[in-house]
Amino acid sequence: MLEKLQIVKQRFDEVNDLIIQPDIISDQKRYVQLNKEYKDLKILVEKREVYKELVDNIAEAEEIISDGSDAEMVEMAKMQLDEAKEALPILEEEIKFLLIPKDPEDSKNVVVEVRAGTGGDEASIFAGDLHRMYTKYCEGRGWNVSVVDYSEGTSGGFKEIIFEVSGEDVYGTMKFEAGVHRVQRVPQTETQGRVHTSAATVMVLPEAEEFDVELDMNDVRIERTTSTGPGGQSVNTTYSAIRLHHGPSGLVVSCQDQKSSHKNLEKALKVLRSRLYEKELEKKLAADSARRKSMVSSGDRSAKIRTYNYPQGRVTDHRIGLTLYDLSNIINGDIQKILDELMLVENTQKLKESSEL
Repeated sequence: MLEKLQIVKQRFDEVNDLIIQPDIISDQKRYVQLNKEYKDLKILVEKREVYKELVDNIAEAEEIISDGSDAEMVEMAKMQLDEAKEALPILEEEIKFLLIPKDPEDSKNVVVEVRAGTGGDEASIFAGDLHRMYTKYCEGRGWNVSVVDYSEGTSGGFKEIIFEVSGEDVYGTMKFEAGVHRVQRVPQTETQGRVHTSAATVMVLPEAEEFDVELDMNDVRIERTTSTGPGGQSVNTTYSAIRLHHGPSGLVVSCQDQKSSHKNLEKALKVLRSRLYEKELEKKLAADSARRKSMVSSGDRSAKIRTYNYPQGRVTDHRIGLTLYDLSNIINGDIQKILDELMLVENTQKLKESSEL
């Protein structure tokens, strides 16, 4: 373990020197990558210091015990030895997970798209519930949530809503939410009290930086229109809404959330870049999931990942067979316990793979 950590320390020192070099600072892409690597390595270097201290404490305590000349010192050494031996395996497990190579996408911000699926008006209401769940969860994490575009349902909720989330390691957390979410409950419009099943699809796209995707603006047709839906003064009268048509891919992106045409264009370009980036990422994920026996974040949009059953107050994540009877808190944004379990499964799988190499 110490040998592996020494290699990490050497790389940390190397990166520490690199990020102050003028040629690195002037290369934005390289500078951002090295800064992220520096932060990740710093955590491991700090764990290395704690690990070294525990190993030294064990060696020191064993030396005092084997000497045996001072009974009081021996008693203290035995306590020190027990404490260090108890803490060491726990720290080793932490370090093993930290040594797993990180997906470079995990540190990115995201664009989340929630679309109503089967179930008519109830599916739109459910899509609205999911948007609220994610908004509460993200705000609880200190992440910033900003709506890009939406289409309201006729009885509430959204036929579709697109929003950005920015913060630390957002994609690494939110990627587990991609897939089909299913709800079982009595709809507000149901007069007979029968339980219906509806669905909504969630897409989580890592937000592409300008240097991730080379976007030729000659391939993009910009259409300016008036915004629709509720809004304050000028929303429905000025040509502030933006629709982008990307010729080579056929993608169409809209943004009408901001009153400023310039801000809407900026947001729409972010979404377009992210969708183009995701197309490349899909190929990588397909190759990875073909190689892996079990992958909880495969990005398969057609996969049914979770069911929210209101009559039983139950939420089941089908990928890992996790069932929690805590629906009211979960739908109000308390999804961390589910995400923790999904991350644990993925990291355990990655750890197994790395040990097989």
